[in-house]
Amino acid sequence: MSDTITKTDATGGRLTSAARGGRPRRRKLTFDRVTFYLAFLGIPVAVFATFVLYPFLQAIYWAMTDWRGYSPDYNFVGLDNFTKMFEDDIFLKALRNVALLAAVVPLVTLTLALGVAVAVTLGGPSKGPVRGIRGASFYRIISFFPYVVPAIIVGLIWAQMFDPNAGLLNGILNGLGLDMEAFAWLGEKSTAMPSLMFVFVWGLVGFYAVLFIAAIKGVPAELYEAARIDGAGRFRMTISVTLPSIRDSVQTAYIYLGIAALDAFVFVQAMLPNGGPDNSTLTISQHLFTTAFRKGQFGYATAMGVVLAVVTLVFAALVFAVNRLTGGGEEKSNARGFKARRAAVKGGAQ
Repeated sequence: MSDTITKTDATGGRLTSAARGGRPRRRKLTFDRVTFYLAFLGIPVAVFATFVLYPFLQAIYWAMTDWRGYSPDYNFVGLDNFTKMFEDDIFLKALRNVALLAAVVPLVTLTLALGVAVAVTLGGPSKGPVRGIRGASFYRIISFFPYVVPAIIVGLIWAQMFDPNAGLLNGILNGLGLDMEAFAWLGEKSTAMPSLMFVFVWGLVGFYAVLFIAAIKGVPAELYEAARIDGAGRFRMTISVTLPSIRDSVQTAYIYLGIAALDAFVFVQAMLPNGGPDNSTLTISQHLFTTAFRKGQFGYATAMGVVLAVVTLVFAALVFAVNRLTGGGEEKSNARGFKARRAAVKGGAQ
């Protein structure tokens, strides 16, 4: 009976346009509505267009010139800079290096960060309420400490650690009986890139561990209780409950880490300012910096920056697409699953 009741106009008892199947009436633009739009939509859009969109369009223009950076004179060369770029073996090697960093660093960093976060939040006793290990606050502080140190300091410290003659790493390995006398970790093509990746992971894993800890704290305890009643262990709870619940946080972290790897400059410049042996660790940002400020080819360097920006956008789009294809954004199914698990918990309690 109640399903047949239709909405009527409050004044005349007539059917509204929405109830008749028509389009709903537009709300009038009042002064409050206009000021709200201007304050919370107009101003951010204006700031974005001024400081993000316009500089990017300007960079595309300068990328089509032979501007040398310190002179107002330049010539428009069209796509010559981009043609030259993809015929430049050094640039192509730098592109391969940042692609390798973007493929390895986010995966390793987030895997370790997730492991730390799960251990801290869910690694407590297997009986009773689901809780983390004892002294979880201490482990959060310790894991976050490397991120507090400025990146340039981290790079310089590890450059000294990897020093072949007086470095602490070789000293420790020699003390353990391994013959690593004068081994140049950053001077060998086979170890320069893995050493750089290690420093990236070491410097960033603590921040994302704390990020995941905060995300896991927001997962309803009923989900873990239901999984425990079903006989799931910690690993199964991590795969079936934790990861689906913090999927958005993982996606955001992956994009940020991928951007950091693609734009890598500080760590690399501090440890390997010349691009490493045979340019094995050279990044696009390093090559761009050298081309602009040492060779004075600002137009060509700007073209590199435009390509790097496009590569970064493509990377972010791929992460979003993979997340979507693997079931991301299915809020309704997640809600149904949560209700079913809650019902199972209540039934088990009774």
